[in-house]
Amino acid sequence: MISYEYPLNEKVRTLLRLEDLFARMVYFTNHDQSMDHHAALSTLFEILEVISRADLKSDLLQELERQKRSLSALHNNPEISEDALDTILAEIEAASANLLAMTGKVGQHLRENEWLMGIKQRAVMPGGTCEFDLPSYHYWQEQDAILRRQSLQTWLAPLSPLHAGFKIILRLLRENGKVFRFTAHQGTFQQMQGGRVAQMLRVRISRKLACIPEVGANKYAINIRFIAANYAAKSALFEQDVPFELTFCSIST
Repeated sequence: MISYEYPLNEKVRTLLRLEDLFARMVYFTNHDQSMDHHAALSTLFEILEVISRADLKSDLLQELERQKRSLSALHNNPEISEDALDTILAEIEAASANLLAMTGKVGQHLRENEWLMGIKQRAVMPGGTCEFDLPSYHYWQEQDAILRRQSLQTWLAPLSPLHAGFKIILRLLRENGKVFRFTAHQGTFQQMQGGRVAQMLRVRISRKLACIPEVGANKYAINIRFIAANYAAKSALFEQDVPFELTFCSIST
């Protein structure tokens, strides 16, 4: 099965983007080649752009507090494991404390690094980080992989409270999902929302089906069109019946 996740609000959209970027940053940082570390640094600049567009720290603190209140109300519920509940509440407490301990504007340590900002400015240009453009960056790329990795980890470390915070929220969002099985007849599916509230939809289809879901959703209806997976031609509807799973993911608001 292949899963496709579709955020239904801007906050979840931002968190999913950051999840992807942090995973990419960690992946390339853990490799040794200079090209890997160039990709990691480029990803760090993308992270900086995303976190600069919203008051992410405040949003995460509010959401964690909201989930803490909601989960705390589940104490003494016989259907809930007290140990599991205490564990997630402790994780939320720790994440909130680390976020509160962050001082200054998020990402300011990167913006104040003139060397990094010089690379960032050149990186938006095609081929702008060649050695003749940025000899000091070329020098850094020629250093031992351990030293480059330490630099990357140092630059990323002050952002780790954000990473820990949004990982908890996305985990709760994904775990609190209701799964339904449908069939898109001739590649199309529509369902009225009927008051159902979700922050994210997950569509799962068989890998054997050469199609890709396109999702449109609002508070009234969900529309899904399955498009033929053709990389060379203009997109076209996959005119076959497509069985799929649809998960409505939501957390308390």
